[in-house]
Amino acid sequence: MIVVDPGSPTAPYEQIRVGIASAVRAGDLAPGERLPTVRALAADLDLAVNTVGKAYRELERDGVIETRGRLGSFVIGHEESATAVDEQARLAASDFVTRVAELGVEASDALALVRRALRLRD
Repeated sequence: MIVVDPGSPTAPYEQIRVGIASAVRAGDLAPGERLPTVRALAADLDLAVNTVGKAYRELERDGVIETRGRLGSFVIGHEESATAVDEQARLAASDFVTRVAELGVEASDALALVRRALRLRD
């Protein structure tokens, strides 16, 4: 399911977060599907439990998964998770616009910064 590249400049928890979120968007993880426990995934990936736990917490914060106590963590329905992710993206964009305006950065320069940052992620 998830592959973590130890040589990647991207932190392992972020690789897990992106991998699960991408699998949900692609439909590879269905709504209601139970994820491996934090401990089980950490063992499978040979990572610290806290690393996987951080990824799960961020996925839950972003509305991609939900944790149901001792029952485990489950994928939220695609529409609900897509709406939550869209809302988080809108909030992040709004925060960015506010901050660059405070710094006096022109809109065209701000867009160039975003494009450059997106290219660096690829």
